[in-house]
Amino acid sequence: MALRQAGSMLVVFFWSVAVVLGQYGWSVTYTTQSICALKGSTVDLSCSFRYPRGHKVTSTFWFTKWETEDIGRDPEYAGHVEYHGDKEKDCTLRITDLRERDSSTYRFRLLTDQEGGTYTGSPGVTLSVTGLQVKVTGGHQDKTLTCITTCTLTDNPTYIWYKNGQHLDESTSPQYKDPVSSNYEDSYSCAVKGHEELHSPAVCVQGQSCNRVTYTKRRICVLKGSTVDISCTVGYYSTTSTFWFRSDKSTPEDLTRDQGYAGRVKYTGKYRGPFTLRITDLREEDSAEYRFTFKTYNFEWGHSFPGTTLSVTGNTTLYDTTVYHIELQEKIHEPSC
Repeated sequence: MALRQAGSMLVVFFWSVAVVLGQYGWSVTYTTQSICALKGSTVDLSCSFRYPRGHKVTSTFWFTKWETEDIGRDPEYAGHVEYHGDKEKDCTLRITDLRERDSSTYRFRLLTDQEGGTYTGSPGVTLSVTGLQVKVTGGHQDKTLTCITTCTLTDNPTYIWYKNGQHLDESTSPQYKDPVSSNYEDSYSCAVKGHEELHSPAVCVQGQSCNRVTYTKRRICVLKGSTVDISCTVGYYSTTSTFWFRSDKSTPEDLTRDQGYAGRVKYTGKYRGPFTLRITDLREEDSAEYRFTFKTYNFEWGHSFPGTTLSVTGNTTLYDTTVYHIELQEKIHEPSC
């Protein structure tokens, strides 16, 4: 069992039994048969291969549906897959920014310059992509909170709990261990340590209305020199004061007072929102995670709840336009963040 972490990568193995199938010098060895990874993370499908002497590998690729369809050329995977292997031994595939629809069985295929020189490694790697959710059970006075996934994260990952946007507790158990607030204003959320940016949606534990911040986009990729809008909404109370800040600051600092953003930042929205941060004339040093905080007459939203991560790239495109959403990137494959 292994929990593998690198940057924003979360890879969970159900088992690590190498699978070797082949004959007459052919084989593909998958390091794992089953992987459970968080939505939005990066995963490596690791494998190695062998082929008969006298053959020269001419083509290698991974597929999910038909043996002739390279997912590297599938528009559904554009900008999301990178082949990290070679034509000698290594056949590792990396999938980034995982989506639930990426859940599938992946197989590797190689072709050589000899007649009959094709081989597909079976059974492949079954990838399951899951998000985090907070499940609320019990009665009004004895609520129980559980951080759940659609597949099992193994090796005892550490779960992080947030209450009203504030870091609250850490535990190897997916169940929140302390008494749950009976206050209708309070909201809870969970994450896995090391991947806090992939947290669950905040849930109200008493009724349907509570304090929570919901970001329109969790990640945005835009071009240097363009304009971006980062938006969110809040629940329950009307706000008395609000501001946006960068999470990499030691203490939250209102961006409108930051000299590095002078003349480039504008806020819109009031009461419950939507609240929007607009940054113009973007610079690569603007790449950061942006969070929103607010106050009411008797409440202040915490500062540790993850926000929206902005990536600014200097990569050029044929498009001269203001970029607001990452969907544009998915359509034109630019910019590349």
